[in-house]
Amino acid sequence: MFLNIYLKELKDSFRDKRTLLLTVLLPIIIMTLLTLFYEKMVSEDEGESYKLAVSTSLPEELKTTLLANSSIKIVESNDPKETVQNGNAQAALLTDEKLTSLLSQGKNAEMTLIGDSFSQSSSTLMTLTEAALSQYESVIVSERLGSLGIETGTIKPFSISQAELNSEDPTINLVAMLIPLILAVAIGVGAGPAAADLFSGEKEKKTMEALLMTPVNRSTLVLAKWLTISTIGTITGIVTLLVVVLEIAFLTENLKNAIEFGDNFLLVVTLSLVLTIVYSMFVASLLMLTSIIGKSIKEAQSYSAPIMMVTVMPLMLMSNVGINELEFKHFAIPVMNIYALLKELIFGVTNYEHFFITIGSNLIVLLVVFFIGRVMFLKDKWVMN
Repeated sequence: MFLNIYLKELKDSFRDKRTLLLTVLLPIIIMTLLTLFYEKMVSEDEGESYKLAVSTSLPEELKTTLLANSSIKIVESNDPKETVQNGNAQAALLTDEKLTSLLSQGKNAEMTLIGDSFSQSSSTLMTLTEAALSQYESVIVSERLGSLGIETGTIKPFSISQAELNSEDPTINLVAMLIPLILAVAIGVGAGPAAADLFSGEKEKKTMEALLMTPVNRSTLVLAKWLTISTIGTITGIVTLLVVVLEIAFLTENLKNAIEFGDNFLLVVTLSLVLTIVYSMFVASLLMLTSIIGKSIKEAQSYSAPIMMVTVMPLMLMSNVGINELEFKHFAIPVMNIYALLKELIFGVTNYEHFFITIGSNLIVLLVVFFIGRVMFLKDKWVMN
């Protein structure tokens, strides 16, 4: 009886065109656009050039230093600040008219960078310009020390170089946030319509009473409906991830180059699949509870809206956390642990302790929520309109 009810609910869900559209097509379209957006965001600086407004009296050696960076294009103007205000340049470099004379006399000269810190292009240009000016400053300092017979190393006793803790492509950190976000949103968007229809929809259409009059245990009904929501969420998550992986492989360059699992590929895929199934069951429990509480589909969707918001919040909390900084709490808190564990897996780290903590915490919470939903479904006040 349980299997028959489960298969019937599953067929009815996929037979509904509205549910099919929201369950399969909408998540795929959203995630496709999101993947292409991330690829564009990663590659937008490649080959990009920025216009820097400078005075016509700028010394040639400083111009040469600035132009050494191929991303900087110089726009000479009598009023560099006005040039930026008119939108003809992203930033301006204001210098003293007697710059050459002051530098030749060993005196200090002032320079001012004008730009919009809220503009990404302007901020990038100012950073590039500051780096070029630092190089120019080093040349002048070396010349002044040389004229005094002092070695440059006298005032620069050591040099500092930076090295990444991980040798992976920096873009992989972006992928490590993109994949969990796609999974969380896709499962929520996919399972939401089915969850609202299986409980609140039955009450709204006045078919719940007839269903309860059948010789079927209520626990069997709620279990079959919950499993249907879980199945739809799992299918949506797997299909969406598969589409995104194929898009990364064939439609992107930077994102594709960042991913490299090596010999752990099958293990990473297996653990990710198990994680997808468990997370779908977890979300199904929450959506089932909101649908039981709601008296109509619209009301159930209103109650489930905060769940979608919660699935996105860890993106902000986990984006600046390195894989070596992940702690027990990151794997013990549901939803957040999905981001933490997938981040590890994408970096090629397979920690079974973290995996079982994540699975265990999600199973505990989903069992508690499912039990609450089952208790509510046994009472007529929650299943009758």
